[in-house]
This record gives sequence, structure tokens and C-alpha cells, in this order.
Amino acid sequence: MRTTYMAKPNEVERKWHIIDAAGKTLGRLATEAASLIRGKHKPQFTPHVDTGDFVIVINAEKVVLTGKKMQNKMYYRHSGYSGGLKVTPAHEMIAKKADRAIELAVHGMLPKTRQGNAMKLRLKAYAGSEHPHQAQNPEVYELRG
Repeated sequence: MRTTYMAKPNEVERKWHIIDAAGKTLGRLATEAASLIRGKHKPQFTPHVDTGDFVIVINAEKVVLTGKKMQNKMYYRHSGYSGGLKVTPAHEMIAKKADRAIELAVHGMLPKTRQGNAMKLRLKAYAGSEHPHQAQNPEVYELRG
């Protein structure tokens, strides 16, 4: 009888990947980053075990939105008080907090569980080309397509 391989949390080896967002489409970049963070690119991927890697996204302010999304897309947040809805257009979000726009896109593609919350911590997004993770020796990751 054959048994299916199941990864164990202490066997997981995590790598660091760096993605340059300059000229890349936000959604396509986010799907690749979410896949790396979940570990779906690894042959030992196991859905109930966190097998993912770390992802560093640089040049977040140079990310591209297709069509009229730059004017029409809105980011919503609420303070919890009556009338506390805050609306930020995409062009303003990219200009002021580009790293936050990338985080929101990737976090939306991760599981909404305790495991997903742990995965969110492995995304590091930076508006510029500088990042403080040189000591981890990140590998440059080229997006498919």
C-alpha cells in the first residue's frame, strides 16, 4: 500500500524571493506572490501545513493597473464609528502607500485562517528599490507570462 507524502512543519525549508514590481500588473504580481507565500510551487506542498517562502516586493510604486482601474478602483476602510467609512482611490493609494496596495492584493488571495494570518507576515513590500533583507540572500524571481 502506498501512502501520500505529507509535509511536516519542522521539515519545511523556507527561501527568500525578491520580485521587482516595476511595470508589472498588480493582480498578476499578487497571484504569483500569494502562490510563493503559500508554497504551492513546491512539490511537497501540503494544504494544511504552511510550506511557503518569504517574498520581498520592491518598486511597488511602479506597479501598473490595467484599464481605468487607476481612476475607478477604490480602497475602503472603516473606523468602526458611525459615518467612519474612508475611501481612497487607487491612484492616491499607489502614490502614497504603494506597499499597502500590494499587501492588500496579496492578503486577499491568502486563506482567511490562523494559518493565513501567519503567511501574511512573510510578505515584505517596499515602495522603493531598497530593502533591509540582504542578509537573507534573496533570489530574484521572474514572473511567468
